Amino acid sequence: MEIYQSKMSDGILILSIAGDLDAGSSIEMDRVISEALKNKHYRIFIDCKMLNYISSAGLGVFISHKENVEEKDGSFVFYHMNEKVYNVFELLGLHNIFSIVSNEHDARKLMPYEKN
Repeated sequence: MEIYQSKMSDGILILSIAGDLDAGSSIEMDRVISEALKNKHYRIFIDCKMLNYISSAGLGVFISHKENVEEKDGSFVFYHMNEKVYNVFELLGLHNIFSIVSNEHDARKLMPYEKN
């Protein structure tokens, strides 16, 4: 798994995930998100265009950080998700608690504005 990070001018952090997010790679994903939160990035897009597979351990990383992100008026917004990855979210009922949209444009519509 590879994680590519980019920050938009309005403070939104984009994490693009390539490969498989499973038990082994979830440790790295947790580290990246923990570092983002430490640096006060609470508005996080997860670009799943290159994500082939996600396991329950991979999903657990996002679940474990969800409350901390939302306490700071932020959120995770997932987009470019393939059917296989979406089916895992749906199977676990996570499609109802995470924002999942088609593309970055739609993600920007959902992201709360940064408070000054």
